[in-house]
Amino acid sequence: MAIGVLAFQGSFNEHIAALRRIGVKGVEVRKPQQLQDVTGLIIPGGESTTMAKLAEYHDMFPALREFVKMGKPVWGTCAGLIFLANRAYGQKAGGQELVGGLDCTVHRNFFGSQIQSFEAEITVPQLADKEGGPSNFRGVFIRAPAILEVGAEVEVLAEIPVLSDKLKNLLMAKDSQEENPKSLNKVIVAVKQGNLLGTAFHPELTADSRWHSYFVRMVNDDGEETASSIIKAGDLSLQEPKIELPIFLP
Repeated sequence: MAIGVLAFQGSFNEHIAALRRIGVKGVEVRKPQQLQDVTGLIIPGGESTTMAKLAEYHDMFPALREFVKMGKPVWGTCAGLIFLANRAYGQKAGGQELVGGLDCTVHRNFFGSQIQSFEAEITVPQLADKEGGPSNFRGVFIRAPAILEVGAEVEVLAEIPVLSDKLKNLLMAKDSQEENPKSLNKVIVAVKQGNLLGTAFHPELTADSRWHSYFVRMVNDDGEETASSIIKAGDLSLQEPKIELPIFLP
């Protein structure tokens, strides 16, 4: 099994190293045809506008959308989460192209600029239930987005409170035409919808590999379902036809 990591810019090396720590091969993906050789894909954190321009230059968006539509597991971290979102606010002038598929609204750089990056303990009961360990995770938020709303089919895996005056000031400074999150006292920072996983923080920058193990489990589950479907189809094709012999009455 090989998991691809989109390698235009950002923390793709860190993701590959994190996969290696749990015994999984990670490969760099820069061309559409390389997606044919991987069973899942990680879209890493980085500068989302730059990543989008490079992906567009290499004609990756059609292949990425097809990969998602095929039901292949895809995990977006930070900028990668923005890529996967159906709706994004707070973008630079002209916006950026999105892959889509994840029914959520994301606010780019919700928590502020580079100097306002931070670490925080987040509660992750579903992650602990699947992968063991403590029910909290040390999230690294670097110019991080936040998820403001999700669709009915999206499972919320983690939230973080919005408490500081700094964050309140950031919310008040948002464009009035955008989705207004002023009434929120917390925002969503991790979600799952079918084959898609999104985190606003950077698990690859920590020593805790549980999010990578969680994603590998998603990839393995997808492989088992595919194999099961193939076996079932094969069973049907291998069934011997029933031959009805004529009955001759005396």
